[in-house]
Amino acid sequence: MTTTQRAGRAGTGAPQAGAPATRRRATAAPAPASAPQQPAAPAAGHDPLGCRAHEVLARVGDKWSVYVLHVLGEAGTPLRFSELRRRVEGISQRMLAVTLRSLERDGLLSRAMYPEVPPRVEYALTPLALTLRGIVGQLVAWSQAHLPEIDAARARYDAQVPGWAAADD
Repeated sequence: MTTTQRAGRAGTGAPQAGAPATRRRATAAPAPASAPQQPAAPAAGHDPLGCRAHEVLARVGDKWSVYVLHVLGEAGTPLRFSELRRRVEGISQRMLAVTLRSLERDGLLSRAMYPEVPPRVEYALTPLALTLRGIVGQLVAWSQAHLPEIDAARARYDAQVPGWAAADD
């Protein structure tokens, strides 16, 4: 039997060949008058709060944000842009500016500008960011503790997949 024949079989709910397609609306039986009305459950697989959490995780978990939060947490005092740039190895001036702006927007950093010549701008963790400090510290400690295992796994993978290591650099 072909796919077309299967789709047109009677009793399957699929329209017969040549018959106009109609939509049937499923209706739920009305709830008894004594039953309390409950809010409709969200559609399966979609959680609006989960989507918003994804936004925050994307910000906090990106490559540079974790590093900046860690450096500011370790410093314990506000740092100027140039000092942050020295301490966050490998970050460009533009990427640091974008990261700082995003973290400030999310309420994780405060930016204090002092009217001096030249202007002095300092960045510090906010109380909200301090709640992340322990988590970020644990991530850093975990990565340091497991670097040998990660390096070994990368070497095994690179040996099996030629050209991967060159594309990663």
